[in-house]
Amino acid sequence: MRKKVFYTEIAYLAGILILAFGTALMEWADYGMSMVVAPAYLLHLKVSQSFPAFSFGMAEYVFQAFLLIALSLVLRKFKLSYLFSFATAVLYGFALDLSMMLVGSLSAGGEVWRIAFFIGGMLVCAAGVSLLFHAYISPEAYELVVKELSAKFNWNISKVKTFYDCCSCLAGVAMSFAFFGFGHFEGVKLGTILCAIVNGWIIGQISKWLESGFEFKDAFSWRPMFDR
Repeated sequence: MRKKVFYTEIAYLAGILILAFGTALMEWADYGMSMVVAPAYLLHLKVSQSFPAFSFGMAEYVFQAFLLIALSLVLRKFKLSYLFSFATAVLYGFALDLSMMLVGSLSAGGEVWRIAFFIGGMLVCAAGVSLLFHAYISPEAYELVVKELSAKFNWNISKVKTFYDCCSCLAGVAMSFAFFGFGHFEGVKLGTILCAIVNGWIIGQISKWLESGFEFKDAFSWRPMFDR
């Protein structure tokens, strides 16, 4: 059966919007943030105590700027695509703040709704990440770090993603203890640990499903610009 064409530029935009919405769903459920965004979420919680205007979206692109600097130091090089990645982080930050407003307007539900929102948010986030992995436009720093390290050392991208998620989870726990007191888990809860364990596998399965039914092609000849 002939595969349908899925343009990579559409995958990029859809990935950002879907990822932002999934993150907002998980925040609403309050079972713990995705391990990837947990450090930025904790930064938002801490800084917003003194500066209320410091939103979750702002914390995202501030923290991702730090990640891009760290990636450049590890690989000992800086690419133009890293600047595009920061632009993606800013775009995602705006989409996240908008999603937080939309989801935040929902009335509080019981445990069943919280569980449903958490699982749904986790799956939606995984789908967004998978779409971004199929786009040539620089993804967020989180995904870019995984892609760059996988390409540099020829490692399996799903395994690298799982390892990165676990490291991010540990960083979130450390920040929670540092900001809110030892033994106090804020933003990093049971759901965060669950995500760290299964998220890489879920992304891999969604990617296989997408690739079985779609052929990813570029609609525009912009790819060389993002390979620099």
